[in-house]
Amino acid sequence: MTETTVGIGGAAESTDMVLNIGPQHPSTHGVLRLRLVLDGERIVSAEPVVGYMHRGAEKLFEARDYRQIVMLANRHDWLSAFSNELGVVMAVERMLGMEVPERAVWMRTLLAELNRVLNHLMFLGSYPLELGGITPIFHAFREREELQAVMEEISGGRMHYMFNRVGGLKEDLPAGWLGRARAAIADVRTRMDVYDKLVHGNEIFRARTRGVGVLSAEAVHAYGVSGPIARASGVDFDLRRDEPYLAYGELQDVLQVVTRTEGDCLARFECLLDQTHNALDLAVACLDRMDDLPPGPINQRLPKVLKAPEGHTYAWTENPLGINGYYLVSKGEKTPYRLKLRSASYNNIQALAVLLPGQLVADMVAILGSLFFVVGDIDK
Repeated sequence: MTETTVGIGGAAESTDMVLNIGPQHPSTHGVLRLRLVLDGERIVSAEPVVGYMHRGAEKLFEARDYRQIVMLANRHDWLSAFSNELGVVMAVERMLGMEVPERAVWMRTLLAELNRVLNHLMFLGSYPLELGGITPIFHAFREREELQAVMEEISGGRMHYMFNRVGGLKEDLPAGWLGRARAAIADVRTRMDVYDKLVHGNEIFRARTRGVGVLSAEAVHAYGVSGPIARASGVDFDLRRDEPYLAYGELQDVLQVVTRTEGDCLARFECLLDQTHNALDLAVACLDRMDDLPPGPINQRLPKVLKAPEGHTYAWTENPLGINGYYLVSKGEKTPYRLKLRSASYNNIQALAVLLPGQLVADMVAILGSLFFVVGDIDK
């Protein structure tokens, strides 16, 4: 015989409710699941449940040679494909002690910043959409289309560029490409005030985001949060300035590390917006430098079978969404013995465990969207 106790009246109201958001849900950017415990409309605890998209890329790295792993690493953050490729080839080049031609260094820097703008434009358009504002996404896709046409011309790809190679880039630039890139950047810059006025200046948007989802600097350090989200909480760290790679050491007068101290949803959006403006400035500076460079090689000649010497190294880059790290271990074979990928979104999303408790369910989507994550970057 089973005894069942039924709560009546006030006893039933005090019972916590467990709510699953996702894994298939319009506010989760993909197959992410959030397990929330609610007390009425207030979130008591939150647990991000990841792994629904897991591709096993790190294990596949061990069965692919150094040319093939670029394709695998390209895809985890599908909005930052060029930057993903960059970290892998930099790690292999460091193992080989290889110097990359100057033209390739500046060209990589230019394309990395264009990729940063493409990434940020997607979130500048989609974040207001999640809060009920549909117009900005149309503007974002128009600007993205103009820049994607430039990226597609040079690489042949619209999202997965596959343009980096160990030792440089796949091939030299098409004739007149620098001029077309400059024209596309100029067009996008003239229309960026749409986000300043239409979104950032919108009183409804500000009411939904100011003071909501405050992430402390202590939590940023505890969870390894990086990128615009960390800088919005006052953590002044950017690898492009603090540990320069590519040509960033020569661009310090143009590079601006944007920070805020509030740590709320609005501050995160402001950091993303200001960083987009600066990425366009950096792209123009790279174009100016490319105009002055003499003709030369864009890559190094490689042996038919590329083998990295035995040892290990770590390369990290300031990706659009935060710090990406690549720990490469080689046994002297043509495939990596181990390649551990530290992706930005994986650490950033863990902060939801401290961000969501105490907040209202109605504010959950605003907080979730302000973390600017890509689910493939979480699950790899």
